[in-house]
Amino acid sequence: MAVLEMKVPSPGESISEVEIATWLVSDGDYVEKDQAIAEVDSDKATLELPAEESGIITLKAAEGDVVKVGQVVCLIDTSAARPAGSAPAAKPAEVAPAAAPAKEEKAAPVPNPDPIKTDSYAAGSASPAAAKMMKENNVSANQVKASGKDGRITKQDVIEAMSAGFSTDAAKAWGGSRNQSREKMSMLRRKIAERLVSVKNETAMLTTFNEVDMKPIMDLRAKYKDAFAKHHEVNLGFMSFFTKAVTEALNLYPAVNAQISENEMIFHDYADIGIAVSSPKGLMVPVVRNAEQMSLAEIEREIKRLAIKARDGKITPEDMTGGTFTITNGGVFGSMLSTPIINPPQSAILGMHNVVERPVAINGKVEIRPIMYVALSYDHRIIDGKESVGFLVKVKEMLEHPERMIFGSKDPLEVLLGL
Repeated sequence: MAVLEMKVPSPGESISEVEIATWLVSDGDYVEKDQAIAEVDSDKATLELPAEESGIITLKAAEGDVVKVGQVVCLIDTSAARPAGSAPAAKPAEVAPAAAPAKEEKAAPVPNPDPIKTDSYAAGSASPAAAKMMKENNVSANQVKASGKDGRITKQDVIEAMSAGFSTDAAKAWGGSRNQSREKMSMLRRKIAERLVSVKNETAMLTTFNEVDMKPIMDLRAKYKDAFAKHHEVNLGFMSFFTKAVTEALNLYPAVNAQISENEMIFHDYADIGIAVSSPKGLMVPVVRNAEQMSLAEIEREIKRLAIKARDGKITPEDMTGGTFTITNGGVFGSMLSTPIINPPQSAILGMHNVVERPVAINGKVEIRPIMYVALSYDHRIIDGKESVGFLVKVKEMLEHPERMIFGSKDPLEVLLGL
């Protein structure tokens, strides 16, 4: 009998242990090579653990166990024969071309499906990973359209259903009882909690606020969004404008882009911007690297690529490490104002909020304008008040005069006049 010991691979630099979040197979199952057998949580991301060989699996760790990198978590009997009547597991590349037309053919005869009809949804069981995700997000089986064998709900089915959007009010309705339930915090959530508390305790964090008249950006988007999408094959959103404005302001105020390391200040001649995005696992902050060198279209493409990876649970620790500054947008959830917490070891974070029509004074007259409140939280140990306020004012100026982003934050007329 040939037995393979499967050890926990290193998810990334500085990660020494992980937590077994979910076993996707059961003890004694026959697994195929490269089949996902478990999901493991590190303090930075959730990753899938693929089988290294085909054979009968014996589990050596339970769900919830914290295991060291390099520790044996299961055995695979590679000499075991595949059970009679079971077909080899199909590779994702083999099933994708066949699955897509099937969905299109099924949807074509019903141009206006009834949104509350439930007979087309699976009543079958969910895979362990899908069941865990459904429980975490209060999603019921009748809200998910199954694509697995024999009506089985897969993790990807849940992700697609959540991405499409639906109300979970029914799932979250009060039951009238006084029961309680307890759930263990994931390693990722525990690490986030630890980092947030350390930031509050170890930094001199302050927040400064300002408001931005979004009319110039909104007018520009309305005028060019169709041409932009057609030419660049990506939509034009607010985030690319904010990212571009931030990189220009960071160039003028390098301390906002710096970090503290013991008794030294580390300055960066580049801007790696972390963009906070919502995912089924919680808030993730993937990094857009060298954003200062990107065009608006390149920024939009990179944000979209990273957001899709986060939504699909494929984000890696490498995608989320090394940022020098972070932008978070609570406005997409309706937030009017907040004080975002710094993402260590960075020294500042910019918070965007919702756009609301407000009366403002324009050239001595009251006008209704779409206004967004913005907040900059910063570490006062390295960033002075003058720098923080100046940085936020410069971001405001460039957003209200987007043409200045082309000329490195200067007025185009000043550039023309050589001033």
